Amino acid sequence: MADRVTVIGWDGSPLTSAARSALSAATLVAGAAHHLALPEVPPTAERIRLGSLGLAARRIAGHRGTAVVLADGDPGFFGVVRTLRAPEHGLEVEVVPAVSSVAAAFARAGMPWDDAQVVVAHPRTLRRAVNVCRAHPKVAVLTSPGAGPAELALLLDGVHRTFVVCEELGTDREQVSVLTSDKAADHSWRDPNVVIVIGGAGQAPAAEPGWLLGQSAAHSADRGWARPQTGAAEGEGESALLHAAQLARLGPRTGDLVWDIGTGSGGVAVDAAALGAAVIAVDAAPGARERVTAAARKRGVQLQFVAGRAPHVLESLPEPDVVRVGGGGAEVVAAVADRRPERIVSHASTRDEAEAIGRVLTEHGYDVECALLQAVGLDPRTWAEQDRSVVFLLAAQRPVTR
Repeated sequence: MADRVTVIGWDGSPLTSAARSALSAATLVAGAAHHLALPEVPPTAERIRLGSLGLAARRIAGHRGTAVVLADGDPGFFGVVRTLRAPEHGLEVEVVPAVSSVAAAFARAGMPWDDAQVVVAHPRTLRRAVNVCRAHPKVAVLTSPGAGPAELALLLDGVHRTFVVCEELGTDREQVSVLTSDKAADHSWRDPNVVIVIGGAGQAPAAEPGWLLGQSAAHSADRGWARPQTGAAEGEGESALLHAAQLARLGPRTGDLVWDIGTGSGGVAVDAAALGAAVIAVDAAPGARERVTAAARKRGVQLQFVAGRAPHVLESLPEPDVVRVGGGGAEVVAAVADRRPERIVSHASTRDEAEAIGRVLTEHGYDVECALLQAVGLDPRTWAEQDRSVVFLLAAQRPVTR
């Protein structure tokens, strides 16, 4: 095992005395090509080009001597320290940090970033990173080959955002470009880069500072979700309690894309967005766009509204993770199931309709749960009945494949 492992962050600034001292004693140095070209790297040291971090960690663990790993920015922030400290390698490391590339990118843009979401985009996580960009007004994306500004822009098709693309931060080839997302796909970008994605119709930032990273101080103070709707008609059989049960079965979370088909007043769509998910609300009713966008603006969340009637309007939408079908019956549920989301919830006012929806979901290979929900609203002053709702709730989950 290596006698000593030091991880050095590099942001383009001159190396600190601690970093130079560690490098001068190194018998093995690992890093990217531009790190290994630094003049402080001893000419006699073994050199490892970082590709697979796991493979490099195994070589470092088997090295007899003093090892140094060079990384861009702060190596403890979405960096190599996590891999090196994994139990299977048994390495104890010392860290010499530098300014993270995210902090540097926002500094170049002259923007605060305590209210920003930070995501890592690899080809396998690119879609989820894009969903965060759909859902939040300020996101920093740490990119990788195959998951860069062009790929982000292509998957954001139809959603307007501003990109601040920071290429090769800390080097003499550093470049910062500001452009709209529809133009980013037409460029070739140099790695490594950070993309700051800005835009949407959320609340404006408050003047007072926030207290939690990634949260705006202007975020709505409203607590809870599925609150009774006022001044807006729900669909037949729908109630706040039904919405609460549907949200519980959907479980929307950051990185998900939610379809809310037949969104009505947008209650479920807005609540799903408040829980951190990206949301596409679909409805063909006159005035639906105005109602839903007003509800989203009041709650301080972002969502995309698509006017049209399912199932035809669904063909051009990006792949969903979870879907609520608020109208359209078995035909729409079948079209949704063809897209294989992880979870689908729907409801029906009659047993025949519930059986038809359940049959479609079962035929598509989903595990289906059905419950009869009955809610009676009471006036707490007189305990007189105010309204009654009886509805079948259907919740389907795609089986986990191993």
